[in-house]
Amino acid sequence: MTRDPHTAASNQPEELSAIAAEQPLFRSPSEGVAGTPVPPGSDGLENVEGYRRPEYDALSAAVWTAPTAQLPDIGEASFGPAHPVAETVHLLDDRVQVTNTAIYPWRVHASLLITAADNSRWIGTAWFIGQHTLATAGHVVYIKNSGVPGRDGWVKSIQVMPGRNGTALPFGSVTSTNFRSVLGWTDSGDENYDYGAVVIPTELGSTTGWFGFGAWPDADLLKSVGNISGYPGDKPAGTQWYDGRGISSVNPLKVYYDIDTAGGQSGSAVYRMVNGGRYGIAVHAYGGATVNSGTRITRPVHDNLLAWTA
Repeated sequence: MTRDPHTAASNQPEELSAIAAEQPLFRSPSEGVAGTPVPPGSDGLENVEGYRRPEYDALSAAVWTAPTAQLPDIGEASFGPAHPVAETVHLLDDRVQVTNTAIYPWRVHASLLITAADNSRWIGTAWFIGQHTLATAGHVVYIKNSGVPGRDGWVKSIQVMPGRNGTALPFGSVTSTNFRSVLGWTDSGDENYDYGAVVIPTELGSTTGWFGFGAWPDADLLKSVGNISGYPGDKPAGTQWYDGRGISSVNPLKVYYDIDTAGGQSGSAVYRMVNGGRYGIAVHAYGGATVNSGTRITRPVHDNLLAWTA
């Protein structure tokens, strides 16, 4: 008998149990107690100074060339440095740096410094979904099939730096050794189940605020504008970068989008605007020749994320 790939997995002695089916489908966002929210753009994109809307002159735009990252993306730990699913910029780099990272929603995104079981160090991104919980990719917290002795399995620790802006840490940092994922990733390494969580030993999310998350039908997602902000390794260390664009396609377990990202943004929120609130619809994890993709927040994913905030 096979087990449900969404069955929760944890590196802690006692795993969190699944929540009851009658729980609400959507987790609501919170702006936190400090500062005020940034009003969303009327077109579903964030208002970021200097951001170039998708209607640009392709002939006059520069083609992007990736510089050398200062630390490797955590995706390389499982897939190798030349893995075909690396997050990508597609020809024209639309990303813009976010510099006011101490305000909502930018402080919800956290830069991660990850120490694997073999003490190698990597970078990634996560986003608050509750007072002490951040959602991220499964391969951020659990390395799979690296081929390096002593590296596979749960990472040793993750330093979480919300709203980081280079060397500035407006909310300090907190180190976690408490992680979650699901058997579809930890047992099988299946990219369709590549999601997880970082549980921190403080309630820092009460200050930063968090995003909601939920499951929507295909038709709703295909009409949505996706937003991604995170910490790419091809930019100056610890700087946050944003891009947004319409959702390209979906399948039952993945969401696809032509939103520019780079290694280091594994685990970023793919989120949409709903009545002025920000709701995650996928966890960014993979790239491709023409679109990047994330693990779709379906009902089982929603239920696990909600349980992990308890």
